[in-house]
Amino acid sequence: MPTTPPPTVAKSTAPPPRSVLRDPAFLRLWAGTTASGLATWALPFVLGLAVLHRDLGAAGLGLVLAARTAGFLAAVAVGGVLADRHSRRAVVLWSALAAAVAAPLLAAGLGRSLVLMTAAAALAGAGQGACRPAFQALTAETVSPGHRQQANAAMTMAVRGSTLAGPALTALLAAFLDVPTLLLGIGLLWLVAALVPGKGTAGATAADPAAEPAPRAGFRAEFLEGIREARRHPWFLAGLAALLAVIALGYSATSVALPLISRDRYGTEWVLAAAMTAYTVGALGGALVIARWRPRSQGWAAFAGLAAYGVAPLSLMLPVHPVVVVAAYAVAGVGIELFNVPWFTATQREVAPEKLARVSSLDFLVSYGLAPVGLAVIAPAIDTFGATPVLAVCAAACFLVPAAAALVPTARRFTR
Repeated sequence: MPTTPPPTVAKSTAPPPRSVLRDPAFLRLWAGTTASGLATWALPFVLGLAVLHRDLGAAGLGLVLAARTAGFLAAVAVGGVLADRHSRRAVVLWSALAAAVAAPLLAAGLGRSLVLMTAAAALAGAGQGACRPAFQALTAETVSPGHRQQANAAMTMAVRGSTLAGPALTALLAAFLDVPTLLLGIGLLWLVAALVPGKGTAGATAADPAAEPAPRAGFRAEFLEGIREARRHPWFLAGLAALLAVIALGYSATSVALPLISRDRYGTEWVLAAAMTAYTVGALGGALVIARWRPRSQGWAAFAGLAAYGVAPLSLMLPVHPVVVVAAYAVAGVGIELFNVPWFTATQREVAPEKLARVSSLDFLVSYGLAPVGLAVIAPAIDTFGATPVLAVCAAACFLVPAAAALVPTARRFTR
């Protein structure tokens, strides 16, 4: 009696996983994100050079930087909705082009029209704000889920590396180029951010050509839909609360207190420069660690890293050797990336893909938008109560709020 032969099992022909650093699509995205980060960082530094050259007054500098912040905050929520409604790649293109156009306008207004410079700075901030959530969502489309943590670590390493090497590079260029030319160079960086990244494919879903397009809700309704999506993830809301405490209190307090303590307690600017450099170096080290480390309780590990920022204000409270202050800032830098990279990766994994940009925009609103608010509150508080009590409260908030956030359901692993 003939028998049916057992079915043969097809051997897997899938290639072994490879490093995301060998993926051309990611490298293009990395180059664009790096260019946008370098341009974002460079603008305040170059405008500071304009003050030194007496092309811009101190009050004018404050007005221009405030306009850039206002443009960012106005555009980041809009950019989140647009990036979920349209192509993420198109949002990156047009927002980066807007920032690129702002650079020659800033150069044209330098020393001639503060009104033009203010308007151009608002346009630059709007371009920066609109592209942030689009870049975050485009990363999820470009990189497969198994490589996203490594990809996010590579992104943050590029940003920290630019912060570390940028001052020396800009100072070197300033020896040969004037401020308007440096501003045009910032515009070229934004052109790289606009034109180099490719279209994402890894997380994209093909639309059914036979299906009729669903009617779109209004802008406000879609933004509120993003908030409802964020509320579905208790770990995300807990993380935003922890970020609020660390940025608005811890980061703002150290930004105000470190220059004062470096001058008054130690009598030198060396402590200020060394502490900020140590923070960036520590962040680079943290990104290197988290690129390969996969803790089982990644949420708890991330919140522990975020809480480590509390050692920075704590070190400024105590009459310690300056080396201790520098070491504390290095620890804070390591910790902040032990939080950031898993946080971005979990958001890309857990949030519904069609709502990712809107949810990411909430993250950037907290991360970027609340720092000026914290600075506005912390500086008068230090003048009124003194640095030590204010630093004590801020250090306690940095330790306790992330610890409380870690107790929220789903926070242990950043997953539902």
